[in-house]
Amino acid sequence: MSRGGITITAILLAILAATIWWAWQGWTSHADVQMSIHGYIAMGLGVFFSLIIGFGLMALTFYSSRRGYDDLPQAKEKPEPPVGEDRATPNIS
Repeated sequence: MSRGGITITAILLAILAATIWWAWQGWTSHADVQMSIHGYIAMGLGVFFSLIIGFGLMALTFYSSRRGYDDLPQAKEKPEPPVGEDRATPNIS
């Protein structure tokens, strides 16, 4: 692995460690807070609708990819007439 790859890996691992530490601090510092039934309902609905939106967007991504909507546009060019024939007037024999 090159020096740049090692540096990027170290930076990403440091960010991951900081995120885990921050999440742990947030989880444990509010351990004594009581949540009502309305809070649990709101949290459940938020998780449910977030998952529905995520699944829907992923389904649209796969659908779009399979149908070719993500492909680059391809120009449909008319075939060139053989050399020596006039392009303006058709050759009627």
